[in-house]
Amino acid sequence: MKITDKIEVNGSGQLLMAGNCVLENKAIAFKTIDFLKQLAETIGVDFIFKASYKKDNRTSEKYFSGLPLPEALRIFEEAKKEFDVPIVSDVHYPWELDEGVTEVVDVLQVPAYLAMQTELVTSIAKTGKPVNLKKAQFLHPEEMERVCKKVESTGNQSIILTERGACFGYRDLVVDLRSLQIMKSMGYPVLFDAGHSIRRYGIPSADPAGGSKQFLQTMMSACAATDIAGLFIEVHPDPKNALCDAASQLSFDEANRLITRYFKIASFVRELQV
Repeated sequence: MKITDKIEVNGSGQLLMAGNCVLENKAIAFKTIDFLKQLAETIGVDFIFKASYKKDNRTSEKYFSGLPLPEALRIFEEAKKEFDVPIVSDVHYPWELDEGVTEVVDVLQVPAYLAMQTELVTSIAKTGKPVNLKKAQFLHPEEMERVCKKVESTGNQSIILTERGACFGYRDLVVDLRSLQIMKSMGYPVLFDAGHSIRRYGIPSADPAGGSKQFLQTMMSACAATDIAGLFIEVHPDPKNALCDAASQLSFDEANRLITRYFKIASFVRELQV
């Protein structure tokens, strides 16, 4: 699957899809991209910058949900020119595709909560752009094959599947490693969304109890050993003051340690299977 002229997800390399939970401003985005691009180059993996221009599933209408779309797209355009990196961002409504999103964003992401929205999924797929399907918290992994078929029905087979845990109506998410194998069997690249998997719902993201970072190393190590296509994770220069998911985004120091460890394990496992 070709993302850009420089990045192709084909099973031979590893992909880091990482960035801010939501696009807050240009300074934070640029600082994050600069750090992650250098880290990815050091590790030897491909990098796609992730930031949502909108987070429409916030717990309260009072919480920050994103910048105005034209402003967000301008920041994305400037980031691509400055750092030569592709961008992935969520699309919440079909009409957003007609507002310049497809001209700027390289990978269009279907938010997990909206994975079963047929009109949204097919509208995104019809653009011909690569589509990152976040597995819904409420779906069995086998059911993601039906979502894939919605994308395929448009002629688009550029699909990435991302695991982010399952929720049973309580605050914690559970990551079942069988899900990674099941979704791999569908023939598309699979990523593990580490940060959202340790998010605790119903607790404000600024509350330290809103995320369980103490489990990240264990979960990331286990998923790295499953030989999937790569890692999806959110990183922020100052997580405790982030405007979204403050308790689960990684600081630069945490990201350097955990992301490096993840890809060392992934590389070792891949060498064993040659």
